[in-house]
Amino acid sequence: MAEVLLFHHAQGQTAGVLAFADELRRAGHTVHTPDLYDGRTFATLDDGLAYAREVGFDNLLDRGVGAADGLPEELVYAGFSLGVMPAQKLAQTRAGARGAMLFESCFPVSEFGTAWPAGVPVQIHGMDADPFFAGEGDLDAARALVESAEDAELFVYPGDRHLFADSSLPSYDADAAKLLTQRVLDFLVR
Repeated sequence: MAEVLLFHHAQGQTAGVLAFADELRRAGHTVHTPDLYDGRTFATLDDGLAYAREVGFDNLLDRGVGAADGLPEELVYAGFSLGVMPAQKLAQTRAGARGAMLFESCFPVSEFGTAWPAGVPVQIHGMDADPFFAGEGDLDAARALVESAEDAELFVYPGDRHLFADSSLPSYDADAAKLLTQRVLDFLVR
């Protein structure tokens, strides 16, 4: 079974993020869920992003990278949207990474290095009309990553929702989330 370090999105460590972690745990995986917001959650994405700007994206990235301290090197790094930032950095830069799962966001590989690390599989998930994932360049970055990496998969779901896999938010899409979860569980047992 895998050991996963899962980062929350800009609205914080919501009940939906924790429910997703629990689903992975029920499948036998160990899942760590650091709270980069110190217990704060936000009702809207705009409010969560305002808080992230206030704290500073670099500070949140540092908190996320620091969350791996004391954990084994052999982790699968995962993140929802804002949480992709530390997950992707750790997958690209921390020795021993077992994989990465990037939900609703993807950075250009050049943001954290020169190439995706050999031997580190990655899955990327997002909606085809999500104004953040598709509209702000993340989908293009995901396609470039998949093209350059030896073991990478991109799953694009029909729809325009951001944070579609968080069951506690109005943006939740049960069908897409169910498919994402199944693909993640398959990925974790490879």
